[in-house]
Amino acid sequence: MSMPASPAPSQRYVRVLTIAGSDSGGGAGIQADLKTFAALGCYGMSAITAITAQNTLGVTAIQALPASLLTQQIDAVTTDIGVDAVKIGMLHDPDVVLAVAAAIRRYGWTKVVLDPVMVATSGDALIARETVAVLVRELFPLATVVTPNLDEAALLLGRPVTREAELAQAASDLLALGAPAMLLKGGHLAGEELVDLLLETGRPPQRYASARIASGNTHGTGCTLSSAIACHLAMGHALPEAVRLARAYVVEAIRHGADVRVGGGHGPLNHGFAPVALHKLPG
Repeated sequence: MSMPASPAPSQRYVRVLTIAGSDSGGGAGIQADLKTFAALGCYGMSAITAITAQNTLGVTAIQALPASLLTQQIDAVTTDIGVDAVKIGMLHDPDVVLAVAAAIRRYGWTKVVLDPVMVATSGDALIARETVAVLVRELFPLATVVTPNLDEAALLLGRPVTREAELAQAASDLLALGAPAMLLKGGHLAGEELVDLLLETGRPPQRYASARIASGNTHGTGCTLSSAIACHLAMGHALPEAVRLARAYVVEAIRHGADVRVGGGHGPLNHGFAPVALHKLPG
C-alpha cells in the first residue's frame, strides 16, 4: 500500500551567502561569517576565495583559489538554494573581483555588503594597488554598503583619518568613489566611545556610538559586523536599522567574550551568546 505524498513545503529560510577567505582559527573570515549567520537565525552559505593557516597569533600561510572555482561555488549555491543577501570579504586579485562583480550582475543581487579587507592589523597591505583600483571600479557601484575601517579608508583616500571630526568629510570622499552608501568604522580612534558613521547618497549622515569594551578578543569584529548587516538586510530591514541592529549584536558578542581566553593572541568574539532559531519566510 502506497503512503500518501507529503505536502509541499510552504516556507524557506532567510538565506545569506558569504564570499570571503577561510580563517582556520575560526575567529574571522568565512568561519566568523557563518557563526554570525547562525546566531542571527539565517541560513548561511559560503564561497571561499582563499584558504589560510592562522590562529590568534597571526597568519602563517595563504593559498588563493582560482576565480573559476569561486564562480562554481557561487553558481552551485545560488542556482539551487537561492540568496537573499551577500557579504563580501577579502578578494585577493583582479580576476576574483571581476568574477564576483559578474555574479552580482548575473543574479541581480540587491542586498550586498562589501567589507573591503585591504589592510592587516600590522598595517601591511593585503591586496595589491591594482586590485584596489578594480575593486573600487567594479564592486563599489554594485554594493548596498561598503564598510571600511580607518586603515582601509586611509588606503582608499591617500590620507589618514585620525579624529572623529574628520569622519564626515572622509565618508563623503569615500562615497564619491561610487558606492551608494558608506559605513566608516571609527573603532581605531582613541577614546572611550566607539563611533561609526553611515552616509547614504542624498541623506544626512547617521552617527552610531557605543562605549568601548576592554577586551583582547576582538579578532574578526569587522567580518562579524558586515555579516550581521547582511543578515538584517536579508530579513527586510532598511540599511540604517540593519546597521543599528548589527552593531548591537557585535557589542554584545564582544562583551560576552571579553572574559574568555582563546589561544595566546587576539581571540574571537562570542558569536553564540544568544542564538535564535532559523527565520522562516513564505516559500
